[in-house]
Amino acid sequence: MFGHGDLLPGQHEAMTALLEGHDVLLVSPTGSGKSLSYQLPAVILDGPTVVISPLLALQQDQIAGLADGGDKTRAMRISSAETDAQHEEAFDKVATGEVEFLFMAPEQLARPEVLRRTQELAPSLVAVDEAHCVSAWGHDFRPDYLRLGALIDELGRPRVMALTGTAAAPVRDDIVNRLALRNPRIIVRGHARTNIDLQVVPCATAAQQAQQVIEQVLAASGSAIVYCGTRGLTEKVAVMLQRQETSAAAYHAGKAKQARETVHQQFLAGQLDVVVATSAFGMGVDKPDVRLVVHAQVPGSPDAYYQEVGRAGRDREPAEAVLMYRAEDLALGRYHAPAVPRYDEVALVLAAMADPGGPAPDPAQMQAMTGLSGRRVARILNLVGEVTADVDEVSLDLIDAVIGRAEAHRSLERSRVEMMRAYAETHSCRRQFLLGYFGEDMPEVCGNCDTCRAGTSAEYQEVSQTPYAVSTRIRHTEFGGGLVMDLSGDRITILFDELGYRTLHLPTVQDNELFKPPQG
Repeated sequence: MFGHGDLLPGQHEAMTALLEGHDVLLVSPTGSGKSLSYQLPAVILDGPTVVISPLLALQQDQIAGLADGGDKTRAMRISSAETDAQHEEAFDKVATGEVEFLFMAPEQLARPEVLRRTQELAPSLVAVDEAHCVSAWGHDFRPDYLRLGALIDELGRPRVMALTGTAAAPVRDDIVNRLALRNPRIIVRGHARTNIDLQVVPCATAAQQAQQVIEQVLAASGSAIVYCGTRGLTEKVAVMLQRQETSAAAYHAGKAKQARETVHQQFLAGQLDVVVATSAFGMGVDKPDVRLVVHAQVPGSPDAYYQEVGRAGRDREPAEAVLMYRAEDLALGRYHAPAVPRYDEVALVLAAMADPGGPAPDPAQMQAMTGLSGRRVARILNLVGEVTADVDEVSLDLIDAVIGRAEAHRSLERSRVEMMRAYAETHSCRRQFLLGYFGEDMPEVCGNCDTCRAGTSAEYQEVSQTPYAVSTRIRHTEFGGGLVMDLSGDRITILFDELGYRTLHLPTVQDNELFKPPQG
């Protein structure tokens, strides 16, 4: 039916857990077959499947792929691209069993009429694609996803499978909590991607960075994506490549929608060799033969970095991922860390809310009532929704809690920037470093990164005997509770509950007895 002879890492575990009645969070990189993990159980379970997917292009690709499976895998969608009559046809065909999969974006499910018709279908399964969008800690947070947990409840709480390409520990926790996953199985697999050669090129100046990017692209054999931190740099690098008679185009959110779609389609069709883009060139980039991904500047987090790196070598053939590293670029990531709202702004929003502990109000209405921008209102509403406080009226404690939550967001985001510094400057195996960040263990060095080729990773593989293994809970005398994420030589990286990521000198920690006994 699906044309696969075997299963990839994580697929069997995810399918089995779902069929046994568990909700599932599957974290597995781009190209690892996450969709099959819900599609096969969907055909086995009685009742239709609702697929929540954020982009029309992603929906269309999956619908087209399912059409190849025959009558049992037919799919339709509810979106702004179809008429009301087409929506009615889709609901009718799902209700009669002619169609198994119904795709929609979260804002569609939130519409009262769509929610009512979907309730009547009594779905047996809801698949939430790109589930990191649920999380305020994620690298692509989308407020439209915030209500999904409550909306799924309205559907009668069918089984749920949440899927994402990258999600570090705080993002995974957030997804589980926001979607209210029941007795969930959390499966993190497949991030090794050993066919992708990982490299970091230190650069002293911005001019050297740009030149190194050009040299890397010209030396590559096949399609390439260049990621830049600013729109201006995408345009500059694209022009530099065009002057070298390379088929290249810039892509960023400042371009018209039609221009972006043209670049996207030309790249997928092989009519463009190189796309020079900001992170806007993200979900929906499904091209198996990308041979090179270059980051011209340091991205804001390992989450975003590895998501973008994962677009290389999806055909499992050799590919390269090269990061141009200049320490000054880290300031850009710190600048983009979420701002902490002012005390008076939070007070305004809370005062305008009928019930701070109740359903989320309409952001547009709140904007008119408070006089704040829509973006700022949405940010504060999201923070209020995250704060678990049982209050009947506006209180100083609630305002402080909202601001405290915002400060925790900013602290974590800034610590992720520091994790990118640690990745770029490490002498240990780069792949081990990234896998540790995502909670996967890789006992041996990969042999396919620049530190392995230089021989330094083997030296750092000799870790001191310590009870603080990866994924161990610890408590620091000053920083509080946390989770061990990585051990490299005499360095230990902890994801602290309140402070985010910190890399510490292990002998100093041990000599001063800064850790209390491991927990859990």
